[in-house]
Amino acid sequence: VATSGLVLSLAATSASAAETSALPRVDVSAAAAEAVTAMITTPSVVAPADVTWSVDELEVAVRAPRAVAVERPEAAASRSGERPALSAALAAEAPAREAAPAPLASASAIVNYARQFTGTPYVYGGVTPAGFDCSGFTQYVFAHFGINLPRSSGDQRYAGTVVSAAEAQPGDLVWWPGHVGIYTGGGNHIAARQPGTALHEGPITHSSPTFIRVG
Repeated sequence: VATSGLVLSLAATSASAAETSALPRVDVSAAAAEAVTAMITTPSVVAPADVTWSVDELEVAVRAPRAVAVERPEAAASRSGERPALSAALAAEAPAREAAPAPLASASAIVNYARQFTGTPYVYGGVTPAGFDCSGFTQYVFAHFGINLPRSSGDQRYAGTVVSAAEAQPGDLVWWPGHVGIYTGGGNHIAARQPGTALHEGPITHSSPTFIRVG
């Protein structure tokens, strides 16, 4: 019997050892690392049931839209290399947009206009066809052609370029101290001369007058 019992104990021990060797091995360190990682990356938050939640209000600022600059065709053309052609087109249109200034009157036109006032009475300080003094007459005539002369005969002496008697032409001013008129050629001039004498054309009586070209 003792022998049989010993044999059974040995058989049981051998069977237990065989079953133990047949179970799979588990890597405990790897399982522990995975558990720690899960706790860190997916933490659990526990809040009381009576907790109160609040959300801050956002402030919204409305800004006006920015102005958009519209580029003129001239600027766009200058960047694209079309500036010469555009300049030529604009130059061709210029006469239609604004009229060119009229040319200054000719000398003969000035003389002919001045002769219309022959017979006007002399009036000291006069500046209209109702009555002229010498500088008022010349100022009025040249103003008709867009040429502004100073009011006094002394200032009109410096209103243009002095020319010699040989270079003097009809339409030039003829001046001497205290008097001014309009040269009409051939040693004559038209002017308002003195009180009691009507405006007329006649010879220059001064020995050394100054001729002044204006305009």
